[in-house]
Amino acid sequence: MRPKPAESVVLLDPSQIYRPEEEYSEYNEFIISRTDKTVKDFRNYDVNLQTDKVHLTYRMMHENQTMDFVKEKKESWCCLDKFKMTIMEAVHMLDALVDESDPDTDLPNSVHAFQTAERIRVAHPDKDWFHLIGLLHDLGKVMALWGEPQYCVVGDTFPLGCKFSENIVFPETFTNNPDTKVAEYSSKYGIYEPNCGLDNITMSWGHDEYMYQVLTGNNCKLPKEGLYMIRYHSFYPWHCNGDYNYLCNEEDREMLKWVKEFNKFDLYSKSDAVPDVEAVTPYYEELIAKYCPGQLSW
Repeated sequence: MRPKPAESVVLLDPSQIYRPEEEYSEYNEFIISRTDKTVKDFRNYDVNLQTDKVHLTYRMMHENQTMDFVKEKKESWCCLDKFKMTIMEAVHMLDALVDESDPDTDLPNSVHAFQTAERIRVAHPDKDWFHLIGLLHDLGKVMALWGEPQYCVVGDTFPLGCKFSENIVFPETFTNNPDTKVAEYSSKYGIYEPNCGLDNITMSWGHDEYMYQVLTGNNCKLPKEGLYMIRYHSFYPWHCNGDYNYLCNEEDREMLKWVKEFNKFDLYSKSDAVPDVEAVTPYYEELIAKYCPGQLSW
């Protein structure tokens, strides 16, 4: 029997805002509507009024996300036997997630999904699959409605089984992670071979990996470029700083440009005008029918 989700969950997703990386400097010149912040203020932990909450989320994540922890989460969620629903039902379930990470917007989370999709639609009118990726990229966050703690739902992702990068947000909070005491996980390559490919890497558990598993497990017909966007859009140490490239294979490196392209639209779409959701919904229903039809197993 499908469990009843929580009516609402207060969610803090620090990956969506406050990015300090030079990679996104081209966006630093415009003002975020409904706020007095420029994009260079996004993800600035020194001035972020929610720094304590962001830090706590990452500390819990970095202390608890281990190889054994991720194995347990995959065994629990990747069997896709929790419930069944359509993509559009999941989109509207996002409204039960109260995004505490952005005090400057009171828009429902589903509106952010449509904003992201519509921005992509304008920039890439010929790639309808890309539009759909914008709509569904955060749907894995529904795990929070079924009781998963935020530190294994939101936030930046990173590889396990090897040395943690210094470019991961708040790297000092890994001190109490049990995997740091495991010798074979402490070297540059850890348990992996050079250029083994990201598909062979155990990543920290979050909404990225879960949604990737939902899409592939239901045989959705999205191209690999879109699946890479879903699976790695929170892997900022890689696509912002170039970390872990030594674990990537040629396909990963080829797909990196698509992940980077997606993240431009994801991070800053909260500044855009609110789309007419009712008017654009039929278009996205058509895309769902084309690529991810019917009820999916979650």
